[in-house]
Amino acid sequence: TEDEIILFEREMKEFWTKLKSIYGTEQIGQTSALRDSCKESIKVLSEKWSKKLKEGDLMIDKIHEYSKEMLQQSQCISENQEHLTEIKSNLNQEEEQKKDLTDSIQELKEELLKKKEIISSKNKATKERVERLCKFKALFEERLGLEIRRIHNEQLQFIFRHIDHKDPDKPYVFTLSINEQGDYEVTSCSPPLDCIEEFQIKVRETNNFSAFVANIRKAFTALSYK
Repeated sequence: TEDEIILFEREMKEFWTKLKSIYGTEQIGQTSALRDSCKESIKVLSEKWSKKLKEGDLMIDKIHEYSKEMLQQSQCISENQEHLTEIKSNLNQEEEQKKDLTDSIQELKEELLKKKEIISSKNKATKERVERLCKFKALFEERLGLEIRRIHNEQLQFIFRHIDHKDPDKPYVFTLSINEQGDYEVTSCSPPLDCIEEFQIKVRETNNFSAFVANIRKAFTALSYK
């Protein structure tokens, strides 16, 4: 270091002073030349190491700078990794939601298909019953003096005549439909009969429609004599 060099030069001067008092001029000249050469070597060596130290300081600064950059890059990578993890998590959630939605849609489709099948089956049964009722039309008209009309909402209107001997053309009417459960249901009756509910329950139990119509005609006939 510079302090060591200064100390060394001071010691050299002291040594030179002692040497002058002991040796002659010639020896002192040789020693002086040797001293100058030594001083020059020390100066060159000092400059060389000073340069090396400066280069070392620059290298350390660069290392610190590189370390700082690496730390920043590491933090950036860590943040990107966290962001990527969040994106993956969101994608997984979206996939699960998509699967749940797909499953729900499939369940709704299956449920809708079942309902369509049930409705189709009920409609088919209703149609078959209406057709079966229509087949009895000729028989009822011939034997019971009955007229059957198909009116709105797939209902059948039954009109009896020749019941009241005082007024043979007087109509006795009831209207029949088939409800959502597929059962016969009397929607209107004129004149009203107290026993109509009983007849309705019985035809649902026995499915004997001819007896049902005959019983209603008998009830109308009995009513005409009151």
